[in-house]
Amino acid sequence: MRRGPKSKYLVPDKVARVGNLQLLARSVVEGYISGLHRSPFKGFSTEFAEYRPYIHGDDLKHFDWKVYARTDKQYMREYEEETNMTCTLLLDASGSMAYRSDGISKFEYACFLAAALTYLMVHQKDQVGLVTFAQTILQRIPPRSSPAHMKFILDRLEDLKPEGLTGIAVPLHAIATSLKRRGLVIVISDLVDDQDTVMNALQHFRHDRHEVIVFNVFDKAEVEFPFRGLVEFRDLETHQKLQTRPEVIRDEYLARLRDFIDRYRRDCRNSAIDYQLVTTDTPFELMLTAYLSKRDMTK
Repeated sequence: MRRGPKSKYLVPDKVARVGNLQLLARSVVEGYISGLHRSPFKGFSTEFAEYRPYIHGDDLKHFDWKVYARTDKQYMREYEEETNMTCTLLLDASGSMAYRSDGISKFEYACFLAAALTYLMVHQKDQVGLVTFAQTILQRIPPRSSPAHMKFILDRLEDLKPEGLTGIAVPLHAIATSLKRRGLVIVISDLVDDQDTVMNALQHFRHDRHEVIVFNVFDKAEVEFPFRGLVEFRDLETHQKLQTRPEVIRDEYLARLRDFIDRYRRDCRNSAIDYQLVTTDTPFELMLTAYLSKRDMTK
């Protein structure tokens, strides 16, 4: 029996534990962007769509041997019916994502979530790509749908470490400009940046008629602010330090955080962007099941 790809971010028993997660994902995602599927599909034909570079592990059924014979270049022929859906995962790898109070960091949680979504998309025969970013695009893996491609994404996730300053808007605008085909865009980030510029970048995707889901990831301590006594806080990006007594600033901090979250929730709703608040103390498979179930009920 062939074993699936090994990765610390893909936990098969956790994915299996949710039972109908894969089925839910298919029904929800397909229903969510059903309008995107109609125009590319022309009955049940296999009309040629485009060429793309060959990736090791691709099925050779559509390898273009004629092009290879003429140019010595390796290309695959893609057909419309093979491209059920294209999903682009945008993963924040800036320094603030390294925060952890207990258990896993925000970045590790985001990687677990990205790995699970990649697994689901590939097993639904959908194309999935991964883009990591901080102030700029750090790494970009084009969308594909093969098991070899899934392993490639999982390997890259294991190599990543969160670092650098946050600058969400610039890379998101660059990605939005480069996407040629409408599809599903999933942003996984703490969104800790200027909210006007971030929303403008998210609306860029909507302007180009992509569907957008945002998973806003926080550590439980960031949401509850449980600190006591004299505490030194350190910025993970600038390394600046602040020593204070949390009880002095708790009320104002929590009020600002509520405003921060409420504004994203409101602005995303007004822009037809699906916003989901996530905390790292909730097991990712339970969060994803609850989210997909909610989407299934509200389709």
